[in-house]
Formats: sequence, structure tokens, C-alpha cells
Amino acid sequence: MKKMKKTIVGGLTLALLQGLPAVQAQESSAAGRVDTIPFGHMDEWVDRQVKESGIIGGATKHVYAIAPTCTLTQNEVYKNMGGSPWGSSNVMARVAGITKTNTSVFPEKRGDGYCARLDTRMESVKVFGLVDITVLAAGSIYLGEMHEPIRGTRNPQKNINSGIPFTLRPTALCFDYKVKMSDREKRIRATGFSRITDVEGKDYPAVILLLQKRWEDADGNLYAKRVGTMVVRYDTTTPDWQNNATYTILYGDITGHPDYKAHMMRLQVEERYAVNSKGESVPIKEVAWGSADETPTHLILQITSSHGGAYIGSPGNSFWIDNVRLLY
Repeated sequence: MKKMKKTIVGGLTLALLQGLPAVQAQESSAAGRVDTIPFGHMDEWVDRQVKESGIIGGATKHVYAIAPTCTLTQNEVYKNMGGSPWGSSNVMARVAGITKTNTSVFPEKRGDGYCARLDTRMESVKVFGLVDITVLAAGSIYLGEMHEPIRGTRNPQKNINSGIPFTLRPTALCFDYKVKMSDREKRIRATGFSRITDVEGKDYPAVILLLQKRWEDADGNLYAKRVGTMVVRYDTTTPDWQNNATYTILYGDITGHPDYKAHMMRLQVEERYAVNSKGESVPIKEVAWGSADETPTHLILQITSSHGGAYIGSPGNSFWIDNVRLLY
């Protein structure tokens, strides 16, 4: 498929990336304006070449990030580069003095450009008498930023600054995708600190979009109303690309909406974290549904190869994603 032409246009909103440049593809549709989320064309990738500690082999691993194309060869913590709003599950960790990487998101050639491939896989680091950790790592990309280096496997959500400032009201999310499902009927849970166990239920790739209206109290606690919701899961392998898949964003309290399903997520209390005005990573406490006509302050978008949260999934799931855009 021919990739969308990239042009420099006005930002999605001045608040979107707090003044960072917005490189977008813009087109029109019968429904109105279509804006590609910055770097949502998935054509530009940073290749971080991270050398792991000698005690675990000293290999140089490729840890990819969605941002202006370049190669980094130093073992330095990564911050979002070049105006890219995307973080991912690709990380550098330092546990017990050992440098280790995880890569579960990969650039993959598609037509005259690239797409993102998200894999669910196992990742291990074992040093006799020092550390023995095996975790399940789902491939995930999201709007936000990872706090590197990762120091352990406990409370992984606290390592993520979830969401970006955003004050618009899109009608739908649109993207191209492809799915390969694991043949496992049950998922597994592997946290690194307990034995690997089975989890009931099949594993599904998922796309989650939440529009929130956030505020902060005097103590630095973050609260939010849920203004908009779009959650979709996939349960079938698609041998071919599904182009221009479009999903409506529902506004307000959607529990009575005819299209509401349980997996569209009830209000979350401490599911995600963000950095407050004091520079602290704190839970985002979603405490109420916003009204259907309310203006959001933040956009959360997560695209993942496994839906069950940290360390739960089925190795073998893969989810390809490309040309992520918002419709108005």
C-alpha cells in the first residue's frame, strides 16, 4: 500500500504537544477533517543500539522508538525525540546493576514505508546467585513517555507518563491493521517474582482511546473525568491488511449506550500514572464520567498485542498497525 504523503501543517492543537512540532498527514473525508497523529504514519524510527551487561552476554540489542530516524549508540536513557508523542514497551532496564533490554515493538517494511509490529513474547535475565527474572512482555505503543531506566518489575504503570495534552473532540479513530493470534486458549502470567501461571481467557490485541478532563489538587493528586471512550479488541487472525478501519468515539457516560460492552472499561481508579506539577509520577484517579459535551484536557491512546495488562498474555500474538489518525 502506498503510504500517506507527509506534510507540515498546523498542530492538532496548541496544547497537544505543548509547542512541539506536529508532523502530520492531512486529508479530507466525507465526515470532515482527518489528522494523522504526529509520527502515526510509522515511517520514522530511532534505532537505539544498547549494549547489555557482560555478565549476561554483552550483546548489542536494537531497541526501537517511534521518532525522527537516527541511530543512537550510547547506553543512555531515552526521552521522546523530535516532537514524537509516542512511547513504547521497548525499554532499557538496570536491575541489580545489570543492563538489560526488552524489544517487543519493531519497524517492519510495508510498501514504500514502514509499519509497527507489536509482539507478545517472553523475556528473561538469569545470573546465578544474583537475579533470575522471566517476564511476559506485550508489544505496546502509546501516547506518552517511559521513565528509563526500569529498576524492577513491580508497579510497571508508574514508569509511564500516560497521555498527552489535548483539547479537541474527534469523532473517530482510524488506522490500518493486521492480526496474528496465538493458538493458546489460556493466557499466562509471568511477573518475574512468582511462578508462571495460567490465566483464564483468550488473549486479544486491543486499541484503547480515552479522552479525559484532568485536574490536580493541592497535594499533587491527579483526578479525571472520562469524556470520551473507544476500545476495540481483536479475536481473529487477519491474513491481509485491513485498511482504514474506523471506530466511533463515544462521549459522556456510555454505560447505557447500545454499543457499550464490558471491555470498554469502567472508570479506572489507579490503572495509569502521569507526572504532576511537582514532577512526581502519581495515579490518575478517574472518578466520574464527563458530560457528553465536555472538553477534554488529555488524550490517552494505547495500542497493544495483549489486552490483559502488565505481564499477562499469550506469546505468539502479533499486531501490526499503521497510519493512525483522528477524524473530525
